[in-house]
Amino acid sequence: MILVLRALGVGDLAAGVPALRAVRAAFPARTLALVAPAWLTPLIDLIGGVDRVVTADGLTAPLPALPPVEVAVNLHGSGPESHRLLQAVRPAKLWAFASPDAGHLDGPTWAEEEHEVRRWCRLLRHYGVPADHTDLSLAVPEADVPRGATIVHPGAKSPSRRWPPQRYAAVAKRLAAAGHRVLITGSAAEQPIAQRVAGLAGLGPDAVARTGLGELAALVAHARLLVSGDTGIAHLATAYRTPSVVLFGPVPPQRWGPPPERPYHRAIWHGTRAERGDLPGPDVHPALLAVGVDEVLDAAAEVERHAVTA
Repeated sequence: MILVLRALGVGDLAAGVPALRAVRAAFPARTLALVAPAWLTPLIDLIGGVDRVVTADGLTAPLPALPPVEVAVNLHGSGPESHRLLQAVRPAKLWAFASPDAGHLDGPTWAEEEHEVRRWCRLLRHYGVPADHTDLSLAVPEADVPRGATIVHPGAKSPSRRWPPQRYAAVAKRLAAAGHRVLITGSAAEQPIAQRVAGLAGLGPDAVARTGLGELAALVAHARLLVSGDTGIAHLATAYRTPSVVLFGPVPPQRWGPPPERPYHRAIWHGTRAERGDLPGPDVHPALLAVGVDEVLDAAAEVERHAVTA
């Protein structure tokens, strides 16, 4: 068995797709097991090549009993906690970034400013496995969802990454006035903010989309446009080449943004590298507050123009 650890969220999983596919290609005849949260299974199915999902929510609980592990691949972090979780299953080999605290010294050095997609591809190349950082696509799930909608997604896990609802609403209202069919999306926990944005934009209750993860992926795959913050749905737009405008802060697009060579994705960032990491409190990051409604609408028009010929 080949065991891969990526026990994180939607955006993290999507950013790990090229590395995960590279592992699959390197061991075509082996069982490939992915350690990830169970709720991500609908998205994991869209990657292809994963034979088994080993359920884990974070790094605190030990992994269940497993068949002998030939290679354990840490696509989760730099250690030591993630390294130790994999070391506990006694793999014949551990592929991971160097972590003296975990006693793992043969991996490459972690680079904090590296783009998340390229980071894991570099790890695999260190161990002799070629990885294509552009291999970001996902299969399109079969789901009965609206086609050609413009998605506005105001939520994000961290409060510091949430552009003010009033500004999302202003964008949604003007896009709707321009002829877009606007849908507001959000997780179950984000429904209150989605409903608030819809109300402020003057949209009806049907404008708030309630979807599971698979349906959300299908909605993005068939969408006209996405406007969101730096959160998981933005990575789905990248996977499906859906035109997107993504608002960044506090982490810059150089770390988590869409491929810069694609003109139908636009990352907006007004921060500086002196501003590192999420703010600990409930305040919106200054880089986001510097983003204006007109700037977002101009970017939306720009990515749509490029999408015609993309």
